[in-house]
Amino acid sequence: MTAAARARLAHRAHGVCLALLAICAITLAPGCAATATAGDGATATELAPGVFMVRGSGGAAEPANLGRIGNAGFIVGDSGVIAIDTGTSYRHGQALLARIAQTTDKPVKLALITHVQPEFLFGANAFRERGIPIRMHREAASLMAARCESCLKNLKLTLGDEAMVGTTMFRPDEVFDQTHTLSQWGRAVRVIYLGHSSGPGAVAVLDERSGVLFAGGLLDEHRIPDVLDSDLAGWGDALARLRELPIRRIVPGHGRATTAAAVDAVARYLSGLQTRVAELLAAGASLSEAPEAASLPDFATWDQYDTIHRRNASIVYVRLERELLYK
Repeated sequence: MTAAARARLAHRAHGVCLALLAICAITLAPGCAATATAGDGATATELAPGVFMVRGSGGAAEPANLGRIGNAGFIVGDSGVIAIDTGTSYRHGQALLARIAQTTDKPVKLALITHVQPEFLFGANAFRERGIPIRMHREAASLMAARCESCLKNLKLTLGDEAMVGTTMFRPDEVFDQTHTLSQWGRAVRVIYLGHSSGPGAVAVLDERSGVLFAGGLLDEHRIPDVLDSDLAGWGDALARLRELPIRRIVPGHGRATTAAAVDAVARYLSGLQTRVAELLAAGASLSEAPEAASLPDFATWDQYDTIHRRNASIVYVRLERELLYK
């Protein structure tokens, strides 16, 4: 790249961070959220013998849904239970524990958090106060420690003090670095780490007996995936490796229980996003134009298309421009 071209790119990149922050603030504003109503009770659906999904409302966190927008679940083994993700708040963690108790009299042995988004984290203290350990990947735990005080403050502002009563930051009791199998409650559960993908330390959880995969941040169903913390190349590789697993059903991070076809759907979105933004950059479009111009009609009916997709376009634009600048 010539010195003149580099200077032009540097000039265009000036102020990018401030512009991106402004776009994020607009696209994440509560008024842009899809409205969905959810009560405080957690409804569990049995997807396979002993494997339960507790579905979130979808949309964005707001008072009407009490912030319970992401999915959780639990797996009942021969001698105990593992919970997968814990909800947005202390009261959500309590509701999940109550639902487990209504389903089985076996004790909860562990709560495993799959990734760092607020709707999966902050029910943890409801488990910890009962002596149930919280387990996370080490990198996910580090990211949570670095930024989630702010996440929690924002949630309290969005949802109100009553919805978030008793909800506090926490540290996981157990951390890990690699794929491993847990079976101490009499049922083999594989915790799968595929590198930095949808986020640092994001994992999936496969129940070996049933073939049900809790996909966490790696997969959403009919919802725009959030690329904010992602390594897009790593995410693509992780999706390719998920295709090799003996999956019968999937509990996505958001949305309905689905099949392995969701892997291909998310991969198509991520590929289409990168291709479209690269075309805009090559055509000389500015960062401010990217959210509107990077339309992907095939995904326009997906939840959060008008918010998360617009932010994704801005994030990918900045990343691609940075690559050109420092090539």
